[in-house]
Amino acid sequence: MSAELIHALDQLEKEKGINKNILIEAIEAALISAYKRNFGSSQSVKVTFNSESGDVRVYALKKVSQFPANDNSEISIDEAKRLDGMLADGDTAEIEVTPRDFGRIAAQTAKQVVVQRIREAEREIVFDEFSNKESDIVTGIIQRFERKNVIIDLGKAEAALATTEQTPGEEYRFNDRIKTYILEVKKTTKGPQIAVSRTHPGLVKRLFELEVPEIHDGIVEIKSIAREPGSRTKIAVFSKDPNVDPVGACVGQKGTRVQAIVDELRGEKIDIIKWSSDPEVFISSSLSPAKVIRVDVNEAEKSAKVTVPDFQLSLAIGKEGQNARLAAKMTGWKIDIKSESQLRASIEQHLLNFNDISQDEQQNESFSLFKPHNFEDSDTDSYYDENNEVEFDDQELIEHNDEDSSDND
Repeated sequence: MSAELIHALDQLEKEKGINKNILIEAIEAALISAYKRNFGSSQSVKVTFNSESGDVRVYALKKVSQFPANDNSEISIDEAKRLDGMLADGDTAEIEVTPRDFGRIAAQTAKQVVVQRIREAEREIVFDEFSNKESDIVTGIIQRFERKNVIIDLGKAEAALATTEQTPGEEYRFNDRIKTYILEVKKTTKGPQIAVSRTHPGLVKRLFELEVPEIHDGIVEIKSIAREPGSRTKIAVFSKDPNVDPVGACVGQKGTRVQAIVDELRGEKIDIIKWSSDPEVFISSSLSPAKVIRVDVNEAEKSAKVTVPDFQLSLAIGKEGQNARLAAKMTGWKIDIKSESQLRASIEQHLLNFNDISQDEQQNESFSLFKPHNFEDSDTDSYYDENNEVEFDDQELIEHNDEDSSDND
């Protein structure tokens, strides 16, 4: 071991940020194992590494005993005194047992330890770097394919794009540059394991933050996102500055900003909605591009009944219900969509049912109009109409009967 190793350790500390003392401790621990392995020693030993000169010394550790029973682990008081006059019964004596050719073994072991520590330190640095980028987007180059997973080179590390996180219909080609959303970073023995996604709504959010300075600066806020990857995304935005149009800021001049995001998402359609604290207004806007005539909300059930023109019904619902589904997901409300004619027919049917019920009730009145009702506690006799819940006293009943008699005459 020479001063060259010390110089190398100093360089590693500066370039890699690895503490020199930590490396020295690791070298000493490795040298103990190397000594026992190469020299068949089972006794307890200690290795010291001189950080100035690079010299290595091996010491056997033995307990001072008045009557030693095991020469490998104990030493008599007399022998201990010859080594160090201050040693007493029960102390630990250090006896140098450094082999002659131990320098070569020490150098080889130190090299292995340093290389291993460098790898661990680099992995730690990479892990720290990418763990801080969780829920953020990174740009990489498609490197290879493993069992339908796409392996992306991020420079210092590789990321895996699983099949479940791949956008339906997207094609991934070797050496293509691609942006992905970091889902999770795990620490493993082989280095950090990075999972990325192309389907997460966070990818759209981060792309808007990159393309729209107002969002990055916090002037425009993204309130909610609903996405069906590869097909359509709805995003609700709100401006904290009344002079800034949130939708216009996201669209950009001649649509340049949103078009850049659409291109990155390989043609995925994006609807940008102005967020409102009024549920009726927000739900109405969420069904864009369809025009809404009326919105009736139920706060308790958090549901809404929406009426649209007949020719706008299919547009409001969308292909296979996509537009309505995304609107409900973005707003957090259950949305029931009806056309004007459907609403009108529903109201007419309701009125017909109501009239039928009323006629049935009138017919039943002739059979159950007058029925005795609790005579015991009443001061006057009374009668109860069980359908209309109306009470009559005796005088009203007599007058009623007189009127009937007059009509019959």
